[in-house]
Amino acid sequence: ALSSFVLVVCAFASPVISKQEKVFTSLGADIVFVLDTSPSMAAKDVDNNTRINAAKESIKAIAGENKGFRYGIVVFGSEASVLIPPTNDEVIFSQRLNDCQIGLLGDGSAIGDGLSTAVCHLLSSSAPKKYIILLTDGENNAGTIHPNTAVSLAKDNDIAIYVVGIGTKGTVPIEYVDPLSGKLYSGYLNSNFDSSSLKQIASIGNGLYYEVQTIEELNSALSVVVKNENVQQNYTYKSVDELLYKNVLLLAGVLFLISFLINKLLLREGIY
Repeated sequence: ALSSFVLVVCAFASPVISKQEKVFTSLGADIVFVLDTSPSMAAKDVDNNTRINAAKESIKAIAGENKGFRYGIVVFGSEASVLIPPTNDEVIFSQRLNDCQIGLLGDGSAIGDGLSTAVCHLLSSSAPKKYIILLTDGENNAGTIHPNTAVSLAKDNDIAIYVVGIGTKGTVPIEYVDPLSGKLYSGYLNSNFDSSSLKQIASIGNGLYYEVQTIEELNSALSVVVKNENVQQNYTYKSVDELLYKNVLLLAGVLFLISFLINKLLLREGIY
């Protein structure tokens, strides 16, 4: 009881913990991830993870490790759509990344539409560096814009394009639920896409092509890309106070409850 009283007194004293938080005062790079959501990305061959989930986890890790940049997401299937333009809001970015699902935009691979959508959302950017990271496991087979057209538009506007080809070759298990119909699809995929077109996109787009089969290789590829396109930023520090009075009051309540139970159950106080 005495400990509870002391803690309550401490709580009313408004205890705080002061932390130093880095605040960037200049722009870093703007990065748009162009993510394939066609059914083949549900193949489970990246360290027992599906290709799309491995890509999402790697993207999330890279964004968390490299503060000060702005990140955006474009997804594509038979058509393309921007989920979020470049932003430094980590919470919203993470939420939108979690929204990426297999079959979200059909069962095709409109790579050209995905790239052009990303380019359009980078054209007005004032960031010192702008680039696109395409993550896919296939070839362009849908959409209205040829990948070379999108790459040329990016190149003309100093936007580099890096390409990551995900997955193994051969027969791999696949399973996913169509978000529109709710139908479960399960079976095997003959994974043997031609990477030459993806290499060409990276080459013309002043980027590099990476072929990955494990999460480690995927993380490494994204890390190298971000390192290659690193931007020196100015920053300062600000003090952020974390109020602790709620935590102290909660602890006081817990101690008071424990004291009450000990008195009632063990010492048998109040029982006649």
